[in-house]
Amino acid sequence: KVLTLPPEEIRHALIERDGVRIGAPVPRPPTLIALGLNYKDHAEEGHQPLPESPLLFAKAPACVIGPYDPIPYPQEVQQLDYEVELAIVIGTKARKVSESQAPACIAGFTILNDVSARDIQFRESQWFRAKSFEGFAPMGPVLVTTDQLPDPQNKRVWCAVNGQILQDSNTHQMVFTIHQIVSFISHCFPLLPGDVISTGTPAGVGVFRKPPVLLKPGDLVETGVEGIGVLKNPVVADSG
Repeated sequence: KVLTLPPEEIRHALIERDGVRIGAPVPRPPTLIALGLNYKDHAEEGHQPLPESPLLFAKAPACVIGPYDPIPYPQEVQQLDYEVELAIVIGTKARKVSESQAPACIAGFTILNDVSARDIQFRESQWFRAKSFEGFAPMGPVLVTTDQLPDPQNKRVWCAVNGQILQDSNTHQMVFTIHQIVSFISHCFPLLPGDVISTGTPAGVGVFRKPPVLLKPGDLVETGVEGIGVLKNPVVADSG
């Protein structure tokens, strides 16, 4: 038997979207892993050889924010950059799985903006600090299940700053596929439900543009993946 409510009761049950904060679909992933140089066009723009195996680094889970939250511009940073990325969300424990077993371990996909402090990244020998300042991982706007995103290796990925498209590519540019990535990492350590893997960014990042286009307070960064949606994050000065 279907329960129906009168229109006035339905109105009382609804909340205006503008009046609530939308959080990240995985607010604090147990592990937040990212890949460097995983798009052929991005490696080319940086004059870097393609990696022989997935180039992994970590971001602090505490830097995750929602799809519309502000990105603080840290006082310690001089060169703030954007990176649109398709992110994998793990659904079941994956330990030493094959590429053919990897799909069964994936709960779905979301978008992650791998915000980066380029001056710190290029100055230090590892990237953790440069990638992990507060707010450096906007995520969302939703988690789509694998059946809702057919053919994830053929989706448009793009980023715009103040309405200007600066990144515009496709996931078929990935050096290592989604299933290769999950299998590879699972042979390093077990992946657990809720772990997030950000699969790399395509060409068009600000630091490699001529002239460079780096973020500043007041900018609006929009990052999108076909079939998932768009993140819209303003950049604000960190008050400390």
